[in-house]
Amino acid sequence: MRVMDAQEIMALIPNRYPICYIDYVDVLEPGTRIVATKNVTINEGYFAGHFPGNPVMPGVLIIETLAQAASILILKSPEFLGKTAYLGSVKNARFRQMVRPGDVLKLEVKMVKKRANMGIVTTVASVAGQPACTAELMFVVEERTEKI
Repeated sequence: MRVMDAQEIMALIPNRYPICYIDYVDVLEPGTRIVATKNVTINEGYFAGHFPGNPVMPGVLIIETLAQAASILILKSPEFLGKTAYLGSVKNARFRQMVRPGDVLKLEVKMVKKRANMGIVTTVASVAGQPACTAELMFVVEERTEKI
């Protein structure tokens, strides 16, 4: 069951094509946990150069996809509604397997800590139940200045 679709996601976070990577949200417990999905397709522009003949999703884009899922979780928390989340740091990022076209990337994010204007989350991106990337992300939350 889908909790949020692409349109609802874009109403919440400022990311747009070609850098809006979350297709839908499967599970959302505001302020606690989110599970989201990214369908990795050969149509992604980065596959043309990363790498020709051996397409692999860049690690930095896996982190960005996790950050987008985390920002949905954070911005759905009651104290952060209507604000914008900015990635502040990435700690302990580990890449455990390659992500390729045709993979379904499941993103699980858990809130570890919240303060007045920041949040810390743990993240796991997995393919077929196997971790592809894990990381701890820190966000700074500020008033929204742009119109979405």
